[in-house]
Amino acid sequence: QVPLVESGGGLVQAGASLRLSCAASGRTFSTYVLGWFRQAPGKEREFVAAITWSGGGTYYSDSVKGRFTISRDNAKKTVFLQMISLKPEDTAVYYCAADVNWGNDYYIPDKWPYWGQGTQVTVSS
Repeated sequence: QVPLVESGGGLVQAGASLRLSCAASGRTFSTYVLGWFRQAPGKEREFVAAITWSGGGTYYSDSVKGRFTISRDNAKKTVFLQMISLKPEDTAVYYCAADVNWGNDYYIPDKWPYWGQGTQVTVSS
């Protein structure tokens, strides 16, 4: 198991930027693939972005592609989500997730066994 703690959320205006961080503990951070998901009120949790073990592979949902960037620093045991040009529809609780395996089902929340507690992002119009 890998404890995950998100930070960096907040209230911003449309068009602003935020950078979310997700810090992990333990010695095996580099053995996990990592993802970001979000859940808006009344909606299901949805995939945002994912990154492979060394960061060589990154994947995005169509709704954030070109605006969000996922990255990781294995030495600092942290994964980041840089968000620019934020829109009100980006408002949600953002969660990071981890798994040791990678598969074509990376966009499915149930595939990920480890989750952080979430951080709220609110974008006002």
